[in-house]
Amino acid sequence: MDFRDKIISVETALQKIKSNDMIVTGLAASEAREMLSNLHKIAGDVENITVTTCLPMADAEYFTNAQYKNTFNMEGWFYTGNMRKTHKNGNISFIPNHLHLAATKRLAYTKPNVYIGNATPPDQHGFVSLSLSNVYEKRMIEAADLVILEINPKLPRTFGDVEVHVNDIDYMIEVSYDVPELPDAEPNEKDLKIGAYISEYIHDGDCIQLGIGGIPNAVAASLMSKKDLGVHTEMMTTGMMKLAKAGVITGKHKNFNKGKIVAAFVLGTKELYDFVDNNPSVMIIDGHWTNDPYIIGKNDNQVSINTTIEVDLTGQCASESLGSIQFSGTGGQADTAIGAQRAKNGRSFIALYSTASIKDGETGKRMEISKIVPQLKPGAAVSLSRNDVDYVVTEYGVASLRGTSIRDRVKKLIDIAHPEFREALYREAVKIGLINK
Repeated sequence: MDFRDKIISVETALQKIKSNDMIVTGLAASEAREMLSNLHKIAGDVENITVTTCLPMADAEYFTNAQYKNTFNMEGWFYTGNMRKTHKNGNISFIPNHLHLAATKRLAYTKPNVYIGNATPPDQHGFVSLSLSNVYEKRMIEAADLVILEINPKLPRTFGDVEVHVNDIDYMIEVSYDVPELPDAEPNEKDLKIGAYISEYIHDGDCIQLGIGGIPNAVAASLMSKKDLGVHTEMMTTGMMKLAKAGVITGKHKNFNKGKIVAAFVLGTKELYDFVDNNPSVMIIDGHWTNDPYIIGKNDNQVSINTTIEVDLTGQCASESLGSIQFSGTGGQADTAIGAQRAKNGRSFIALYSTASIKDGETGKRMEISKIVPQLKPGAAVSLSRNDVDYVVTEYGVASLRGTSIRDRVKKLIDIAHPEFREALYREAVKIGLINK
């Protein structure tokens, strides 16, 4: 069959969705934007639809508009701002997970009826590229009863484990929207201080993993003087692209996939997407493998760099929730932190600002609070246990917690807290019995 026989309109594709369907869509820039943006239009014809997402970027009405909350549910592996805003509607729920197990554990619980995502147009051999993500996408495509892909010529063609033959696709929708971008956050003064601290621990030839945000971007910027870095990462970032273009990243010392940038997904600027397009040095590989701590640990000198929201004085990291309120997700934080520490000469860094500015509930005025705390907020999710924390970094320094006692951790973490909070943290640590006077 010629693949063009499988091309249908968005309207026709929507008619393929039935009541009680379990739908999975791609991560971030790999989501099926046209399908999801129009999904609410079938609300009167279906009921009890569940859409499983990760890092959704479109403000689609099916979940943002409370009018549709009784028809559509969203269940997500990682929250974004649009999910946080509309969580109050009552039809959005988080799926606790380590990212390398997101697909396999979900499939152990429920089988998707429908997979919707995007891909490049088919090549001369009949293969599309899933382009910007294979965290879970290919496994879900193989498991789904119905596969509908939006074929977008603006997507970069990537290599690795992202090829799907048209014979394994039921329907295709021709689209041409711009690929969603993640702006390159400009590092602030705190970011740059933290980046400088971490860069002192990164050596020529190390293999790195970076997360999302200003701090990882600052770390990337601070590495421009390094040589022959490798990359084995969950997310391929704009900062990594800049290092590769500058010749800092060569991958020549990696134990495997030598010379290759290995990632599970790509998210960033158009310049990043242009860089990965038809670039054989970039491999997008199944997140179940890429993020497996055992696999990560096989690279000598692996370095993991992630951020957190709050750290308690024993080293517990709450990186995804504000108390019991879901903010983001565990993602690959535990995967990469544990994996890096399995590696020969591996290191793991958790970075955060020492303080946060919040609005006082009584006065309405802004106030500074410490992000290093005696105890996590009630209900906070522990994304990285105190057993797995290695280095913690703020703009005031680096606390090395590997192998330390609670008493030593209290001292080390207080030393990198904001000076205005150090005395109070000490008093509270004594009060709750973490240390003695």
